[in-house]
Amino acid sequence: MSDFEGLDLQAVEDQMDDGGDGSGSDRVVLGVLDGSEPADQWIETIENGSVLVLNVDGDLNELAAGFARPVKEAGGELMHFRGFLVVTPPGVSIDADLLE
Repeated sequence: MSDFEGLDLQAVEDQMDDGGDGSGSDRVVLGVLDGSEPADQWIETIENGSVLVLNVDGDLNELAAGFARPVKEAGGELMHFRGFLVVTPPGVSIDADLLE
């Protein structure tokens, strides 16, 4: 997929702990944020400890409205970067220092 060419997911996965227990803490989940999936699915994925990298297909504010606030209130982070929404669970921070 050409949309993912500039995204170094291997580097992201290498930075994460290798729990290997299937709990989600060792997963980066790729998806498309287009309104076809319920917000509860994205919240559950984050609650399980996975990182989401979602290709935004539409209005970001409208599409993320159902899960952005609960993720933030739980201590997770969201960042829009080059057409993607990166969503992390509590305890996993997004380091954007190299973007400055």
